[in-house]
Amino acid sequence: MDLSIQDFIQLRDLIYDRTGIHFGENKIYYVKKRLQKRMGMGGFDSVEAYLKHLKWFDRESQEFQQLVNLLTVNETYFFREFSQLQVFGEACLQQVTRRKLEMGVPTLKIFCAGCSTGEEAYTLAIILLEMLEGISPKQTIIKAVDIDENVLAAARQGIYDRRSVKDVPPLYLERYFTSPAPGQYMVNPEVREMVVFEHLNLMDHRALRYENNYDFIFCRNVLIYFDDLSRKKVVDRFYTMLNQGGFIFLGHAESLSRMSTAYKIRKMHGQIVYQA
Repeated sequence: MDLSIQDFIQLRDLIYDRTGIHFGENKIYYVKKRLQKRMGMGGFDSVEAYLKHLKWFDRESQEFQQLVNLLTVNETYFFREFSQLQVFGEACLQQVTRRKLEMGVPTLKIFCAGCSTGEEAYTLAIILLEMLEGISPKQTIIKAVDIDENVLAAARQGIYDRRSVKDVPPLYLERYFTSPAPGQYMVNPEVREMVVFEHLNLMDHRALRYENNYDFIFCRNVLIYFDDLSRKKVVDRFYTMLNQGGFIFLGHAESLSRMSTAYKIRKMHGQIVYQA
């Protein structure tokens, strides 16, 4: 299959317009391999025919969604970037919980963007079960969203291999997981019940309008796939989703100060965090 630079740009722009995900020209081979797979499965004999289908005949975006599923990278595992999670559990969570209890609002809401196969969302649930004081786990909501429906299906099952749980402390592994088969680890019901998984495109501003009153937002290693304009739009929307005094967590390689001046920069336990 030949993928001309003109066809690549057409496809890239279509993906960007609908998702905010940007592929530079250095990604042309990466896109080509995954495009070739989708075209073969759909019986398309040319890129031109495939693009025409996406633009005019894929009315419910089913084929487009399958292509996006192939193009999005889903590298994750439990307790990833532990130092940041430690700040969340030992400092930020305590500050927010104390304030909410003083206000007489014994609830907690967390938004987990780009949740992939669910490891991060379930990690947050485990931290809440271990660290939360004064607020019942039944009064907490973790909404985990992703654009890839395949990974969401895997997340809802909550079954993982050894690589996914390699950084889980042994005590937590015993307390919050069971082993349905050798080399498999299933998240216990008390953890799964705390997380709601939903399909959501971060560039769907209409859908995001209904997401509000969050105390924490986790969007780690997601915005690296967006260009500067899309990043700013998403980060600005996140600000309106957060309660005053709420926190947002990005990946270690991401700096919020380059995207928005709305957030306050705090230093807690030697880590830089951002607060609404």
